[in-house]
Order: sequence, then C-alpha cells, then structure tokens
Amino acid sequence: MAKDWCIGIIGGSGLYDIEGIEDEQWLMIDTPWGDPSDEILCGRIGDVKIRFLPRHGRGHPIGPSELNSRANIDALKRAGCTDILAISAVGSLREELEPGRFVVAEQFIDRTVHRASSFYGNGFVTHVSMADPVCPRLSEMAAKAVTACKGKTATGATYLAMEGPQFSTRAESRMYQSWGADIIGMTGMPEAKLAREAELPYALIGMVTDYDCWRDGDAVDVAQVVAQMQENGQLARETVLKFIEKLPKTRKTSPIDTVLDDAVITAPEEHDPALVAKLDAVAGRILA
Repeated sequence: MAKDWCIGIIGGSGLYDIEGIEDEQWLMIDTPWGDPSDEILCGRIGDVKIRFLPRHGRGHPIGPSELNSRANIDALKRAGCTDILAISAVGSLREELEPGRFVVAEQFIDRTVHRASSFYGNGFVTHVSMADPVCPRLSEMAAKAVTACKGKTATGATYLAMEGPQFSTRAESRMYQSWGADIIGMTGMPEAKLAREAELPYALIGMVTDYDCWRDGDAVDVAQVVAQMQENGQLARETVLKFIEKLPKTRKTSPIDTVLDDAVITAPEEHDPALVAKLDAVAGRILA
C-alpha cells in the first residue's frame, strides 16, 4: 500500500540546519530509549513532509560514542518518517575519493563496541537481515541529487564505522584498506542497523573531509576536517533540496517496510511486556 513520503534527514558534522523548509517548528519528541540528540525540525518542502535531526545536536555538543542512536531512530519513527537520508562526514581510504567528493555507501563494516546496537533483546528476540544494509532506491536517488547539484559523486562504497572519538592509527587505516573499506566514519553504525530494525529504508551520503592517515606524511586534525566540512555544507544542503524535489509523487512500498515479518523469533507467549511497551513505535506495525 502506497504512502506519502515523510523524509527523515539526519544531519552529520557540518550540517546542522536545512534551508527551504516551510511551516517549520522544532519539536522535542520523547522516546522510551532516552533523549534524542536534539529537537526535530518538522515541516515540509513542497508536498513532502520533512523531519530533520542534527545527529550531534546543534552546535555539536555530543560525541560519536555518546550518541543515543536508538532514541534518534525511535524519535524519527514517532515523527512519522517513512524513509531516512543520512549525511555524514567521512575520511577516505582511496586515492580517487578525494576531499570534497560525496560518496554513497552501499555496505558497512561495524567496528563500534560501546554503543547499544539493537532495540530488541530477551523477551522479544529479533534478527533482521543486514546483507544489504541500505535502500537501493534511496541510494540511487541520493547519488543523482549530488550529481544534479554539480557535486562529484561515487557510489557502491563500503563504510568502515569505527568507535572513536580518536582518529585511526596508520596501522588501523591501512588494515581497513586491506579489508576493502573505502570510507571511514564514526556514526554510520549502529544507526543503519537501528533504521532497519525500525523498518525505515536508509541511505547514507558520506562527505569526504580528509584522507585519514594511510598515506605517508598525512595525518587528520580537526582544523582540516572543519575547513572541508564548511566547504561541503552548502553542497549538502543543495543536495537535500534536490533529493526532495526529485522524489516520485507516490511512494511505492519497499521490502524494508515489512522486514520484521520474518525477523521475530520469540514466541508470543514469551514476549516481555516491558520490552514490548518500548517497541510501540519501531515495531508498532506488527504489535498492533
């Protein structure tokens, strides 16, 4: 059954606002998982509903390991989102992915270790497939939006999600290259996993700020990253607007919309009422 689009935009480092939103209001949305990173900017662009969340909060007060990604995804689901487009600053592990290029992720390698990575657990055991962790439909539209805004684009990238907040050692950076990773960041996971668990199609555009430290003599520092973020910011805002503008008038259903149908393994009589109550948004479709 077709739905109207309601696009959740997760703004990464350097993207703390969106231009062109009408009827805008910032709303704090309560979740059973704690507070999201910030209020959500709710409004519309044309006929498309928009829900914008700055991932690190306005002014960037929240570090990558302290992000409450469960609250962020739950809040976007409660706000009515049908799909999520995430924007993230990333380092490059490939010579041809130079600073300033926008890279659409296709795969992830998750090296985070200190973050809650699932909504589910004892009393409601659930295993969603992450074989293809992003939505191909959204990813294709995101790449086309970057190109339409005259940005340099690459697709099909593997994103290495590291814990941080420190940048990589040279040995780590070169190891990640050998694994087949193309870009590296600190926020794409568990965000993508949680979006899948909430039945939200997800795509990620990585804005390359640096070459990490795999090249001899190169090292990453915040000043370099911030300078490139500022250059990337306007293109990111233009890309979001173009992405919204080019959405099909009707949102066709996605297989991700019903991924929980084949994921829950706990028998109904063994469901934990306390956990089920917390899942009213992310799993509400199958609990109703």
